Amino acid sequence: MIVEIGLYALILALSLSLVQSLLPVIGARTGDARLMETGTVTATGGFVLLALSFSALTTAYVTSDFSVANVFENSHSLKPMLYKVTGVWGNHEGSMLLWVMILAFFGALVALFGRDLPATLKANVLSVQAWITSAFLLFILFTSNPFARLAPAPMEGRDLNPILQDIGLAIHPPLLYLGYVGFSIAFSFAVAALIDGRIDAAWARWVRPWTLVAWIFLTAGIAMGSYWAYYELGWGGWWFWDPVENASFMPWLSGTALLHSAVVMEKRSALKIWTILLAILTFSLSLLGTFLVRSGVLTSVHAFATDPERGIFILMILCLFIGGSLALFAMRASTLEAGGLFAPISREGALVFNNLFLTTAAATVLIGTLYPLVLEVITGEKISVGAPFFDLTFGPLMVPLLFALPFGPLLAWKRGDLLAAAQRLYFAIGAVMLTVIVAVAVTSGTKILASLGFGLAVWLLIGSLTDLYGRANFAKVGWRKGLSRLKGLPRSAYGTVLAHFGVGVLVLGVVTVSSFETEDVLSMAPGDSVDVGGYTVRYEGIAPRRGPNYEEQVGTFALSRDGRDAGTMESAKRFYPARQAPTTEAGIRTRWFSQLYISLGDPADDGSSTVVRIWYKPFITLIWIGSILMALGGVISLADRRLRVGAPERSRQRTAAMAKV
Repeated sequence: MIVEIGLYALILALSLSLVQSLLPVIGARTGDARLMETGTVTATGGFVLLALSFSALTTAYVTSDFSVANVFENSHSLKPMLYKVTGVWGNHEGSMLLWVMILAFFGALVALFGRDLPATLKANVLSVQAWITSAFLLFILFTSNPFARLAPAPMEGRDLNPILQDIGLAIHPPLLYLGYVGFSIAFSFAVAALIDGRIDAAWARWVRPWTLVAWIFLTAGIAMGSYWAYYELGWGGWWFWDPVENASFMPWLSGTALLHSAVVMEKRSALKIWTILLAILTFSLSLLGTFLVRSGVLTSVHAFATDPERGIFILMILCLFIGGSLALFAMRASTLEAGGLFAPISREGALVFNNLFLTTAAATVLIGTLYPLVLEVITGEKISVGAPFFDLTFGPLMVPLLFALPFGPLLAWKRGDLLAAAQRLYFAIGAVMLTVIVAVAVTSGTKILASLGFGLAVWLLIGSLTDLYGRANFAKVGWRKGLSRLKGLPRSAYGTVLAHFGVGVLVLGVVTVSSFETEDVLSMAPGDSVDVGGYTVRYEGIAPRRGPNYEEQVGTFALSRDGRDAGTMESAKRFYPARQAPTTEAGIRTRWFSQLYISLGDPADDGSSTVVRIWYKPFITLIWIGSILMALGGVISLADRRLRVGAPERSRQRTAAMAKV
């Protein structure tokens, strides 16, 4: 019965979404306040119904109701409870239901917390959001029904894909979807503004917090996905330029540009047309990623194998929203004011420079991702575009952007002084020179690029802190008054510094592990040992072990460091009988910021030895620590009252009330 309730709730959610698609926008056109207010009720009700539908599917998984085809295909009665729950979104149908529920969730947030929005803008935003929701609900009901029944009901399920039975799956997809789908709000605001034909600094103030929320979640989701693939797949890499990885990375690049562009628009009423276009392109790239993952055109560990019917349906949605929004933009762009003017050397100019390189980088990743697909359609020839292409194109685009990053916050609005900004960075420049000289000396000149990379990381780390030092003005007012000034800075200033500092930490991790990691592939018999990364690793042997729904062969390795015992590590090869699928469970030992990584290969025919791959990865955890710092910087910025939705309006109301008193 609960399954039928879930299906009915899904159908009712579609009905409410269709109502929300029409009535608020009609009310905005006719000035009918009652019609506009229907958006608030329908957006909230639609989310409640979708949450009920998702809860019903979750109940079917938890109770192992194999009469539901989706549960039968992706669950097993012996699977641990955690993976029964995460299995809800570990498949196409369930993940699409989560996708749409998050979409409705953001619409409900706008309905409930957008009280300070102009009534017509709010109505148009909710209607545009409902257009997207309706399209994907139709997609689910007609091609991807998660509640389809099987008769007769099987006694046991086929189990979840083994590589998805991991704690990372409980975290990675929801974070990623909150980022992907969160950009729909910026898209809806952009289309709503184009419908009204009016856009101003207030629009940027309203849209920036929603964009920041989506960016925070997408940053965390990409970082979590990177780490999940790193330890779960057993290949030892932290980024592979997989097409589906690129599908999430492209909207992150575009969303980062949108976030900076919205700052310029809010502060200086400039870059209006560019900001609107970025809002459209960012969510369009999110839709493109959804198409790539679910259309079956890609073969990837991340992709869902789907039939062509689903791919065509999503392609139609893609064309409708991307084509429609860009057509509306083309029609309205000439009627929008361009905004204020500014000198090339200014904070606005620095942010434009930032946007130029970010969007070019996103376009580069897009070309590298789509080119093999287009070529296959045209010629039938299959090729792959891998890491060498992206390293040679994406990397050079990032270097000038990262070099310019510390200058931006030090330049004045409208007209800045580049020389004055450079003088404030004198300590960072000296630290960079010293770092490069020391790195070249230590590596005997054999790692020139790595030495320059270390210099770039130090430039970002110290350069990001220079803005805080300059604002405190310690040199003139002293440390006590300087610290007092720091306490008075808005939280968004600290958030910006922390996010930029996180970029420096990430760059330091990437440069170190890319230049100095070691890899040993060898056949080891029990008792054999090898020295790796300051450790002596001795292979103790392999033994069988049984899990709740798998069997595994566990290799044990004894570690010693400087002659002292350093514990043991385990690495395993698992086999899942229900799926008839193997997985590799890597052994990882973390010491400070570096990791020892061991992955088991195939045993010899006579069982006397086993192929073992051992990596030492110096400073690799800085990659994910830097990503976390970036997301945390966004959270701190979001905590600034000035960035909260509607805060400026409430502040004015409170000021007016105090004046009357």
